[in-house]
Amino acid sequence: MNRVLVDTGPLVAILSSTDQHHRACVDVLRALPAPLLTCWPVITEAAWLLRGHASAVGRLLLGIDGGFLALLPLAGDDAKSIADILSRYQEIRPQLADAALVHLATREEIETIFTLDRRDFSVYRSARRRRFQIVPE
Repeated sequence: MNRVLVDTGPLVAILSSTDQHHRACVDVLRALPAPLLTCWPVITEAAWLLRGHASAVGRLLLGIDGGFLALLPLAGDDAKSIADILSRYQEIRPQLADAALVHLATREEIETIFTLDRRDFSVYRSARRRRFQIVPE
């Protein structure tokens, strides 16, 4: 495992010591290659969930390109693929952040997702119809 996409849940858990998944996510983080890869929809969702913790939002933003997180770019030509993913999985009502991660996983050929959302990410598939390796296991 050399590149890992990170979803919203682990970011919130890592940055909030009161989160029920804090310890488990920090422990997993230690074993993952840095930086974790993500995108702006995930950062936006995490900032919203951490909005009551200004210092955590600040740490989230400072972690971008600071060794903890790296943002994968999304441009206008990525929108159709993301919309297709939202449509394909509409029965489970995917979040925009999830669809963006599935798109990036396919585009960048990344198979590992650090997420707490096992229910949805066990259903999502890359364009090659491959299951994602979900951490923590």
